[in-house]
Amino acid sequence: MWVLLLMALQLVLTSIDPLGAMNGVQQLSSSTAQFVGPPASCAMLPNETPLPWGQLWPLIAVRLAEPINLSLILPFLYKMVSEFDVVKSPEDVSFYAGLLFTSYSASQAITVLYWGPLSDRIGRRPTLLMGLAGDLVTFVLFGLSKSFWWALATRTLNGFFAGNAAVVKSVIVEIADDTNRPRMMALVPFMWHVGVMGGAAVGGLLADPVHQYPGLFGGSELFRTYPYLLPCLAGSLTTAVGLVVGLLRLEETLDVKQPARPALAEESRPASESTPLIPETQAQAVPKASLWTPTTKRVLAIAWVLALATSMCDQLTPIFLATAARDGGLGFSPRNIGFSMAITGVAVVYMQLVLYPRLARKHGALKCFRLGSLVMAPQFVAMPFLSLLARRVERLMSARALLLEAQPGGWRSQAGLEYALLWVLLAALLLQRMVGNVMAFTSVNLIVSNIAPCKAMLGTVNGLQQFGATLTRIVGPVISGTLWGWSLKHGLPYPLDSHLVWLLCAAMMLATWWLSLPLPASVNALASGQRSTR
Repeated sequence: MWVLLLMALQLVLTSIDPLGAMNGVQQLSSSTAQFVGPPASCAMLPNETPLPWGQLWPLIAVRLAEPINLSLILPFLYKMVSEFDVVKSPEDVSFYAGLLFTSYSASQAITVLYWGPLSDRIGRRPTLLMGLAGDLVTFVLFGLSKSFWWALATRTLNGFFAGNAAVVKSVIVEIADDTNRPRMMALVPFMWHVGVMGGAAVGGLLADPVHQYPGLFGGSELFRTYPYLLPCLAGSLTTAVGLVVGLLRLEETLDVKQPARPALAEESRPASESTPLIPETQAQAVPKASLWTPTTKRVLAIAWVLALATSMCDQLTPIFLATAARDGGLGFSPRNIGFSMAITGVAVVYMQLVLYPRLARKHGALKCFRLGSLVMAPQFVAMPFLSLLARRVERLMSARALLLEAQPGGWRSQAGLEYALLWVLLAALLLQRMVGNVMAFTSVNLIVSNIAPCKAMLGTVNGLQQFGATLTRIVGPVISGTLWGWSLKHGLPYPLDSHLVWLLCAAMMLATWWLSLPLPASVNALASGQRSTR
């Protein structure tokens, strides 16, 4: 299934005309060009360089492994933990399930800072292949779990090898040029969306196949003994394909003969708004301290705050949808929650792979990021107000018949029309968030890669960003869950009621926009130390 999905992705990418809306780019005035980012010559190229699929398949596999491994166990995690001997009462299940789930992100957060520098020393290819091989083995071993401690150990090791996802962005920067870099970088968050949605689906459909599909697997002693091995094998298929292709086709993109940490060079004058991040004369001799420029610190702070806000929102959204309308939610059933979460599935493909690359090439990643932040902030503010409409519908119709069963008594009734309006508004807000998410995350990925002073520090910079993103996946859900429960328990007035967490997410998005204002337009292009003639 994963192979077919990736083949379809390649077909979509190679069949799209990337320059259909780019005719107006050549007419940009010189006064506007300073805000555009990449040189005008890049935007005016008649053709986009074809994507190097031989190099991209292993990168896609690495990027898919993390969200698949993260989400695939969610459908069966509770049942799996409840069967372990360590659980003595139903109250223990939530504790051990939470410990098992967070061990992956915690291990990744600890090790992610080492994968980037390791790739700077030994090369991108061996680092990626090492991560793919380790991920494949540990995920299959997790499927063989018969005790909690075995599951915890293999899950932790799995997170260890997932830390090399940051290396993917380093390779993309090194194999791309100015014509196809936005499209290739857009694959990073797109693969995350695909992995999260697909991983959860595979985990739910293939867990315990002996009892789910007795006619097909009823006689299998292997899957009877290890009921969660099959989804882990299916989830590892992409990793296995990526490993094979990587061994056969992946080429080294870093010149490992160059010193990983260049010799110190004399200090240069402070950069202005119009100067490159790293002067051309220092491209091959950048001191380690030059990595920690005000621009680098600001960009990393933006990336971390953005990741924290979205991790809080991602965890809060299904809780908000399931919470009763009288308590500040929408009172949706699991079926409706699943449907609402899939609303943006088709739109994200077009936005991520078609529209964003055009916008980035025309306006630059920095302006796209600012737009994405401003798009998401009002969405967070507006989301909890949907509860007022859901509460009104509840009063007009039976909560069981309308909100839980989603079968309103006639679309011509007032309640039916308002229920339809609720879905329309929800879909619009989710689409708005998706647009902002794609714009902000893809742009910040480009900017983080652009600010690395030279290729020898590219893995380090991307590793720092990945470290922050991983850490927020541990901290974010705790913050949003705690604040949501606190706000409902105390029944305080606005803005300390069910709006509190949403408003905090909106404030963080506005903070990222404000932090981006002093950034120079030069962050739109690669630092001169990364440029090479290929």
